[in-house]
Amino acid sequence: MTSPHTIDTPRLRLRPWRDQDRAPFAALNADPKVMEFFPAPLSRSASDAMVDACNSLIAERGWGFWAAEIKATGQFIGFVGLNIPTAELPFSPCVEIGWRLAADYWGLGFATEAATGALAFAFDTLELPEIVSFTALGNRRSQAVMARLGMLRSSETFEHPKLPVGHPLREHCLYRLSREQWALRRVIPGV
Repeated sequence: MTSPHTIDTPRLRLRPWRDQDRAPFAALNADPKVMEFFPAPLSRSASDAMVDACNSLIAERGWGFWAAEIKATGQFIGFVGLNIPTAELPFSPCVEIGWRLAADYWGLGFATEAATGALAFAFDTLELPEIVSFTALGNRRSQAVMARLGMLRSSETFEHPKLPVGHPLREHCLYRLSREQWALRRVIPGV
């Protein structure tokens, strides 16, 4: 077990989960708009189980999918962070970056800002060689965040093994960012 890390960005804080995060997290997981590119909205028990799993991994490793809050108000807005996928993916082993924010907080740059903080932690503190991100082909909003982070889209797609054959969300795209690419973007912004 290690000390859990907290990440501060200009407007946001990524931190371990609290019991008071459960209700707003369940609400966003039940929102069909937020869950459009997932197999189905989550029940309250499934949402709570996800909180428990996230907190367990943060307690074990010191990092994971952190709860995200607005620093000025303490308002919980969703999660952003790093994860080791449990599914056997064509590019495993890997560490992914991911996010899920309540719809009221979309379009404000929060996902990009928080993910940038998580990438800095991944590359500067953990010294990981690469971070990946993936989503269903139709999820243009998340793909736009991946591109803003400087991640490069792989030319090949893959079928997510946790979704049944023929499922409309099974085909996914993959984005990658190496530590070297991250360092170059920091030296020469916009590269």
